[in-house]
Amino acid sequence: MHRVLTPADYRHATWKNGGGRTTEIAAYPSDAGLERFVWRASMADIQRNGPFSAFPGVDRTLVLLQGAGLVLTGVGEPLEVRAHYEPVNFSGDVSLECTLTEGPVRDFNLMIRRTQARGELVVVSGSAEAIAPARFQLCYSAVGVCECLRAGHVPLTLPEGNALVVESADTVPSALHVNPLSSDAVALVAAIDLIGGAG
Repeated sequence: MHRVLTPADYRHATWKNGGGRTTEIAAYPSDAGLERFVWRASMADIQRNGPFSAFPGVDRTLVLLQGAGLVLTGVGEPLEVRAHYEPVNFSGDVSLECTLTEGPVRDFNLMIRRTQARGELVVVSGSAEAIAPARFQLCYSAVGVCECLRAGHVPLTLPEGNALVVESADTVPSALHVNPLSSDAVALVAAIDLIGGAG
C-alpha cells in the first residue's frame, strides 16, 4: 500500500512553548498524538531561541532544510547543526536548549520510539539510491523532483514538497529506488521496521 501526500495533507500545529510551528508529514499510527506515535516525520519552523521538548524513549534525526543553523546544548558536547541535508542523530530523552545561529530555520525531524521500531534516514542527492526493504518507507522530496521506483509498480514522480509513504503490512517489503531528476534535487528517505508486537 502506498500514499502520495501533498502539503494540503500535512497537519500543522504551534509548539507548546510558542517558539515555532510544526508540520506533521506522516506518523504511525496515523491518528497518534505526540504521546502515542511509533514513528513520526515532520518539519519545524524555529523562529527564536528556546527549549526542545523532551521525548523520553524516542530517537531523533534532524536535518537542516533552510537557514544558517542551530546549536543544541544540555548534555555533553553542544550539538551543532550547520550543514544543509546532513542528518544529525540525538536522543529525545532530555530537554535540550536550542540557540539559532543566525535567524529562523526550518528542519526535517524523524522521531522513532526505540522500544517499538528502528529505522534510519538517508539523504538522496546527485545520483539514484536503493533504500532497503522495510515495513515503512517514507520519501520526502525536499528540493526539486524525484522519481520513486518499486518492483511491480509504475514509476512515480514526486514533486518538491510532496511525500510518498509505502506500508508493507501484508506483503513482503521491497527496495525503494529513489532517483533525483535534476542535479540540485534532494530527497529525504526513511526506512522503518517495527519491533516485536508494535503492530
